[in-house]
Amino acid sequence: MPAEDWSTYRDANKELWEQWTSFKCTPGFQQVEAFRAGADHLQEFEIEELGAVSGKTLLHLQCHFGLDTMSWARRGAKATGVDFSPKAIGLARRLAEESGLDATFVCSDVLELPENLDGAFDIVYTSFGVLAWLSDLDLWARVVDHFLVPGGTFYIAEYHPITYVFDDQNETEPRVKHPYFPRREPIEFRIGGQTEYGWPYSMGAVVSSLAEVGLRIEFLHEFDFSESQNLSFLRPDGAGRWRLPESQEGELPLLFSIRARKES
Repeated sequence: MPAEDWSTYRDANKELWEQWTSFKCTPGFQQVEAFRAGADHLQEFEIEELGAVSGKTLLHLQCHFGLDTMSWARRGAKATGVDFSPKAIGLARRLAEESGLDATFVCSDVLELPENLDGAFDIVYTSFGVLAWLSDLDLWARVVDHFLVPGGTFYIAEYHPITYVFDDQNETEPRVKHPYFPRREPIEFRIGGQTEYGWPYSMGAVVSSLAEVGLRIEFLHEFDFSESQNLSFLRPDGAGRWRLPESQEGELPLLFSIRARKES
């Protein structure tokens, strides 16, 4: 998509994220207070699948206000987080300073990051709710490759693309509403009287974009649970995860993860 087209949607999305960050800056916000108290913001399967990060450099793309970035820093990574929201980066920097963690934060659109950040990293990481904000998966994959050292690891944990086809306001059952396959123009969503823009992505598009820049896919895993109620018909399972309601007889993949390696 031409830059002049994308900027309109990006600016609208950025305004929305700035407002969300302002809310999360307020005293008592649960996620921030839990992190300050020592809570880990990572999922168990992420920690297991990515493996030891101590002593490694880690670049977190689309980090929002950096709780995952700083969680990896607590595990010994020299972590750098990137987000396009100035307020989110400002909050991340304050939290890192308060916590005394080895985490650096850069304000940049992820697709423009090579213009705004130097160096290469042992690990490039991203997670949960990031791909739908991207207008160009192929360019995103090139950014990933650009910042990986030879032999470096890319890891993503993300909402399964099939979940984006459903009406997320339907509280009782899955109901198809949105396209699955990638398209040039974004989908418009109304959230609390405001507009958000997102792009559908297929599993094939994600895997192919990474493969086409030369990354070697080590695994693609799919999970029948979500780490949040990203669809209103999901129900808590009592163990901190969200699943299809028991009234649904079938199964759906709700999350996926990919680990890939850049050839030496």
